[in-house]
Amino acid sequence: MKKLIYITLILGLIVNLSSCSDFLDQSSPSDLTADEYLSNPENARGALSGAYETWRASNIHSNGLFYELSVCSSDAEKHPEKYTDQDRHIPENLYDGGTESWNIDHYKDPYVNAYNIIAVCNKLITNYEATEMYRNEWMAEDATPTKLSEIYGEAVTLRATMYFELCRYYGDVPHQYTSLEVDTVLTSRDYIYEYHINKLKTVIPIMYRPGKEGTTALTMNRSYAEGLLGRMCLYAGGYATRRTDLPADFYSDLDGNTISFNKIGNEYSGGVYTRRTDYKKFYEIAKTYLEDCVNNSGTVRLVNSDPRGEIADGYGNPFQYVFQQMLNLNTSSESLYEIEETQGEQTERPYAFGRPSGGGSSNNFPCKNYGQSRMHPTFYYGDYDPEDLRRDVTVAVTASTGQGRETLLSFVPGNKTLGGLSNNKWDENRMNPPYYQAKRQAGVNNPYMRMSDVILMLAEVYAELGDEAAAKAELKKVRSRAFAPDMQQEKVENYINGLSGTDLVDAILDERKLEFAGEGIRKWDMIRNGKFPEMITNLKQNLAKMVSELKTQGYATFDNGNELPAYVWTKMVDAQANNKYGNRLTTQCTDQNDPVLFPGWRGQYNDWENIAGPGIGAKYNDDYKTNVAIKGLFRYIDPNGSEAAELEADGYERQRWGADIVGTKIAAEGDIEVTDFSDEYSSYIYKGYVEGNAPIYLIPINYQTLSTSAATNGYGFSQETN
Repeated sequence: MKKLIYITLILGLIVNLSSCSDFLDQSSPSDLTADEYLSNPENARGALSGAYETWRASNIHSNGLFYELSVCSSDAEKHPEKYTDQDRHIPENLYDGGTESWNIDHYKDPYVNAYNIIAVCNKLITNYEATEMYRNEWMAEDATPTKLSEIYGEAVTLRATMYFELCRYYGDVPHQYTSLEVDTVLTSRDYIYEYHINKLKTVIPIMYRPGKEGTTALTMNRSYAEGLLGRMCLYAGGYATRRTDLPADFYSDLDGNTISFNKIGNEYSGGVYTRRTDYKKFYEIAKTYLEDCVNNSGTVRLVNSDPRGEIADGYGNPFQYVFQQMLNLNTSSESLYEIEETQGEQTERPYAFGRPSGGGSSNNFPCKNYGQSRMHPTFYYGDYDPEDLRRDVTVAVTASTGQGRETLLSFVPGNKTLGGLSNNKWDENRMNPPYYQAKRQAGVNNPYMRMSDVILMLAEVYAELGDEAAAKAELKKVRSRAFAPDMQQEKVENYINGLSGTDLVDAILDERKLEFAGEGIRKWDMIRNGKFPEMITNLKQNLAKMVSELKTQGYATFDNGNELPAYVWTKMVDAQANNKYGNRLTTQCTDQNDPVLFPGWRGQYNDWENIAGPGIGAKYNDDYKTNVAIKGLFRYIDPNGSEAAELEADGYERQRWGADIVGTKIAAEGDIEVTDFSDEYSSYIYKGYVEGNAPIYLIPINYQTLSTSAATNGYGFSQETN
């Protein structure tokens, strides 16, 4: 894919982004005058393209805050390595040992990049708002979009997106919303949310939806702006940890009124976990715009059918098709907005957020994929209904060796083929053709907002406002595509029809957990709904139970009937032999009793041997046993019993599975050395959380910003660099 291109020189203000205090100096003149912006939309588009490129290449999202604090921090998602191996595990797990010693410059770059983007947007917005066209045409009640108003709307939406990111990660930050004045004091996130919600309302009518006038989901458009407005409303009306060291009137609304809050738990480390008492007004606002987004979304749609075929054909999984479109280097039909990437330049999918590979840096099959995005065993084994079509698409139990073969993942902490269960939504084996030339350059886009997110946010809003029938209808849209046609009555209709009250809200949040695992949404859903402390407590209890059962009985049990065994049995097979399968298994499982097919969406690309030309690729030497057949993945097989003996007589080998979590071994393994990693999978998770107290999940503002502005840190963070 082609990333956004610079059409003209962007603002002189941001040509050099080297200073972390650039955002404080926004009054410098632009290289372009207001007339030049207005006379040619390409001039304004060029300036905005520079901001988009900073957003794409920065570490605000993807390889940065998302990578360290969102995609690995919930009751679904975790990191792959030992707790002590990476500094980033400290804030991810809520600051074991306290916040004072944390280096406040660790997250300096994303903060600076966000304000540099804001500076560009402010310059464009200020220029446009000084014109008669803005006052007399764009703000009229009957205003319609134009190419110029679309660019203006995108600038407002991109700026709002940056403040959304800043507020959810840093909390209260300086609010700069014009290029004519500089405000370096802290502003409450409540004020910031309200300001940008109201601003988005004014630009949405003058923006194009995807499919209109060449508009796509690769730029911020009307449908995304409505989804963003709804998302910001849920955060504005949600719980968050707020500072206790600021003046009583600091948390105020746009009219200057001091906000009152409801509190959960105790004050801790200068923070208190609260929600504004007037939160429902934000749900009412969200309802209007999320409804409009769902009902009038342009060319964006919920993908509820699979154009490739039915389950009997090895497809029939519309959920997987959403991500397959991205792997095909197309914009997904379900994306309201994707951050566009370029093949051959650094991209994080699948490298960090997909199925791992043990390959090297270049010309491997596939190349190294680190696998930052991992899943808790309790989530994979305990949360998914065994018939849910999303499970195997979302979670991988196998990786690639990097030499065209499949291998079982290991629960031993580490990366690549170590590190436990991984994200499976993106996998170079499923690209067409796969990218093998270099690691971290596959060029797969970043899906920043999907239609299923908007639909489930709307379901949540309806439920909170008491319209349960409407909430169920929206929930049904998303859940129905997760089950085969013959299971709709039992798994969808009967399940949803029996829900009411808090059970309905919880079911919507659970559906979001299943839908967006590996996309870094779950943690924030729990925070804003006041359920983050409860989530942590339940997760730690479930992990402790899993560890105890693995140690005492050799397998862990789950309410859905699944068992996580200490051992599984595998053997390598030729997936193409006798034309039984037709390819090396990157499709939907058609027979759960087939150890090669089940679980689905794994295996290997079917022609790694000739990927670069005849005979140029993976070297098999006539050994085409490239795929792993697995027995006993979801049920305990006694390693000393007759079934295990029969499997081993049939060529299967016993593999350590849950045993690597707890360091157990059977007598037949002799004197092999094993390590107990129980703490990595239980007590180290959210190690810094003190039950009953406010969770400190936020991060500090960097030292140079503190030293050149009136901003301060809270939550026990230092005011000085460490």
